[in-house]
Amino acid sequence: MKETVDVVVIGGGAAGCFAAIQAGTHFPGARIVILERGIKPLAKVKISGGGRCNVTNSVSDPTELSANYPRGERFLRKAFYSFSSAHMIQWLNDRGIELREYPDGCLFPITNDSQTIIDCFLNELKKLKIPLHLESRVDTVQQIESGWEVSTPTRVITCKSVILTVGGQPKISGFQLLNQLDLKIVSPIPSLFTFNMPNEPIRELMGVVTENASVRIVGEKWSTSGPLLITHWGMSGPAVLKCSAFGARILEEKGYRTPISVNWTGVLKQDDVRAALVEWKSSNKKLLNTPLFQIKSRLWTYLLSKCELHEDLRWSELGNRQENKLIEVLINDLYQMEGKTTFKEEFVTAGGIDLAEIEVKTMQSKRYRGLFFAGEVMDIDGVTGGFNFQAAWTTAAIAGKSVLLNQMEEK
Repeated sequence: MKETVDVVVIGGGAAGCFAAIQAGTHFPGARIVILERGIKPLAKVKISGGGRCNVTNSVSDPTELSANYPRGERFLRKAFYSFSSAHMIQWLNDRGIELREYPDGCLFPITNDSQTIIDCFLNELKKLKIPLHLESRVDTVQQIESGWEVSTPTRVITCKSVILTVGGQPKISGFQLLNQLDLKIVSPIPSLFTFNMPNEPIRELMGVVTENASVRIVGEKWSTSGPLLITHWGMSGPAVLKCSAFGARILEEKGYRTPISVNWTGVLKQDDVRAALVEWKSSNKKLLNTPLFQIKSRLWTYLLSKCELHEDLRWSELGNRQENKLIEVLINDLYQMEGKTTFKEEFVTAGGIDLAEIEVKTMQSKRYRGLFFAGEVMDIDGVTGGFNFQAAWTTAAIAGKSVLLNQMEEK
């Protein structure tokens, strides 16, 4: 079957559906179609945030917002001036979707149900009369004299423009669709994963959370901070996930086997911790009974044991060598990472289409007129907290607004 439309969106996920909605809104009457190879649209939206959908983050300043992206920071800083989290929040509010903000800035629908976001998007597509074809695998995308030709097993569609939103791919083979276009693609590797530490006794404290810890790959000068969760396989929580994101390529090069340093005080330095201990050194209280720096008692007991400090030791009895050992463990506690655990359903990858190939003002290919990109198919990824979805909304909004501008200008 052959047909002709104005825009083909390849991918029916978050970026694809939002790009189609934006295109339909800005170009009324345009013939737009979405092709999704899966059996369900917006599948990642459905499972995100444990089924609640962390739709975005309250941070809206472009500079502050873009700092949450290990790959794509400069690119997105410019893009966020066109469409930031504030724009997305307003867009949802205009459609009756109320959001609840949590202390860390994460925003979820007040219903705590991702289906709320899915229904909103599907209703918008219905209003704009944009068909979403499921189980529609795209085999080829090629440029022709009149625009583009998109082929599936059952149809050949001629169109003026294509928006590619196929999401992140775990392997380079996932970009096979673009082979004939010779676009530069950055090899994909995992991002946002937890640290496996099978030989570390701290795993016995599974379930213990430290609200403010810093995590660093030994040998690197930077660190990431936030809550840290001890698990039965090692360590997780925002501090670890951020570290895995910013250190994705470093950890991949190390084969996911490397020493990891944890600062249990947060961001305090040696002198800061030593100063904090001064007031305790004259105390007759036991170290065991006085956890410091908001460290949970079970973890505090474990750290004292690691320092070989007897459970009956009192602060007034703490010697200089013992004090130095305690400070070292508090701010530079070493653990051996021996692998990673990824969330298979919600995987995020570092890599994708090189941003040097894309015009930030339009999300159009610099080499192929009429070919646009949005979402995780690009070499963009963020840390946890709604940032990956926001990158999808932003790039999709810009692509959708720009997708037919060339044709309008020609007319």
